[in-house]
Amino acid sequence: MANLKEIRNRIASVSSTMQITSAMKMVSAAKLKKAQDAITAMRPYANKLTELIQSLSASLDADSGSAFSDERPVKKVLIVAITSNRGLCGAFNSNVLKECTSLKEGPYPNKEVHFMAVGKRGNDLLKKKNSVIANHSKVYDDLTFNNVAQIAEELMGLFTDGSYDKIVLVYNKFKNAATQILMTEQFLPIVSAEEDVKVATDYIFEPEKQKIVQELIPKSLKTQLYKAVRDSFASEHGARMTAMHKATDNASELRDQLKLTYNKARQAAITNEILEIVGGAEALNN
Repeated sequence: MANLKEIRNRIASVSSTMQITSAMKMVSAAKLKKAQDAITAMRPYANKLTELIQSLSASLDADSGSAFSDERPVKKVLIVAITSNRGLCGAFNSNVLKECTSLKEGPYPNKEVHFMAVGKRGNDLLKKKNSVIANHSKVYDDLTFNNVAQIAEELMGLFTDGSYDKIVLVYNKFKNAATQILMTEQFLPIVSAEEDVKVATDYIFEPEKQKIVQELIPKSLKTQLYKAVRDSFASEHGARMTAMHKATDNASELRDQLKLTYNKARQAAITNEILEIVGGAEALNN
């Protein structure tokens, strides 16, 4: 009977876990819809603005270009790891951290590499073996353009004052609820459009092109970072919803197996009791 009690306790534990994972799945599904709508709405604007800035930057002379386009020998690199504040979202965070480690050991093995974390999970794991200069996990408490713009301004300042020669973003790009694409994106210096890529549209500039570029570049960089954080935010809820869906299915399957085991053990116990009764009755008759 002790074995039956143990199985009953396991069934209750698995059922309780299944209720939690199912509730987390529904919460993430609700949050995903809002996050997906936000990134879907801003992505065309952000991509077009980035394309325009790259095209204009490429057409400017080297002497009249922006400080944010300054290409210099890479000695110090800053990698911005955009993760989540919470776990239980599958390989969402670990993929970003693996890519950060791969960048440090791959393209920049002999460079001085530092990290900036946007997300508590990334900060907690990166600071164990790496230099993390800042953690902006509180940005998720109120994810607005202005709050992310403050981080972008900090990054722009670190580049223009020469603290870092290259700044790279690592994050998950949202594709759908079940798929997130790991992105490694150069934030600074600005990547100019390739010379063989021709812009199909002719632009009329008022005022002059250089002044427009100088004013639009900071806005474009803030938008680029905001899009990356928004992409990561939507991807987090998609990854968590998928992970909790799988966890719920696994818990349901385990519960069914435990119930089957419990029924078999209970039937065996009842059979043994019947045999003992029959054996006792026969002994009395004899």
